[in-house]
Amino acid sequence: MTEALTIRNVTLGEGKPSICIPLTSSNKAALMEEVERYQQEGADVVEWRADIFEEVENHTAVEQMLKDLTAVLKGIPLIFTFRSHQEGGEKKISKADYIALNQFVIQTGLADLVDVELYQGEDAVKNLISAAHQQHTYVIVSNHDFQKTPPKSEIVHRLKWAEELGGDILKIAVMPNQTADVLELLTATNEMKEYTTKPMITMAMGPLGVISRLSGQVFGSVLTFGAGERTSAPGQVPVQELRQVLEVIEKSMDVS
Repeated sequence: MTEALTIRNVTLGEGKPSICIPLTSSNKAALMEEVERYQQEGADVVEWRADIFEEVENHTAVEQMLKDLTAVLKGIPLIFTFRSHQEGGEKKISKADYIALNQFVIQTGLADLVDVELYQGEDAVKNLISAAHQQHTYVIVSNHDFQKTPPKSEIVHRLKWAEELGGDILKIAVMPNQTADVLELLTATNEMKEYTTKPMITMAMGPLGVISRLSGQVFGSVLTFGAGERTSAPGQVPVQELRQVLEVIEKSMDVS
């Protein structure tokens, strides 16, 4: 059974999945417009996709942006994510720069969560998690496959590995090429509940995978990503529509 994790005013793992809206603008002015709108719309969690930010290699600019975002969010948890190019991100940087950027963000203490990719290497992931925990920052250990859906056993293996490395939240996103792939992801998520109490975020991307973004309360995914200014991954549902569907599912489960 998933142990609920409370981050600021949001509890992951109780009731319907929380909704995260990604910030996907490339400059400060547009990011501020986005975050103000999402704060007013009542986002549960906000993710800053910093790989899209045009000044991401300037650490001073990144820190100032984090300060500005958190001031507007007023307690809404903020995820810092630099998605690598090999896992679907916008910008190519070296592994050393990826680690240095995340270390810097962790040390500022301004992000509530950081997303660290599983395949950045065992030592790198462990070191970033250790640094984050010293700052009371939570870590999402993630993996993204934009080409295919691995077999169920491989999905479970990657989630278990993310837990073994010390992740606070375990995340995997896969690309289905047929309906059976979506079932593979959902079955793996459901099975993984037997092995971990850690919160999980799992999804099948693209049109085929939309059901996986809606059914987290049934299968065990605690957070789902809604489309804001633009989608940060294929298949994201507009936030208001997403919220309505999640509420319908929650009500039906309460009745049952």
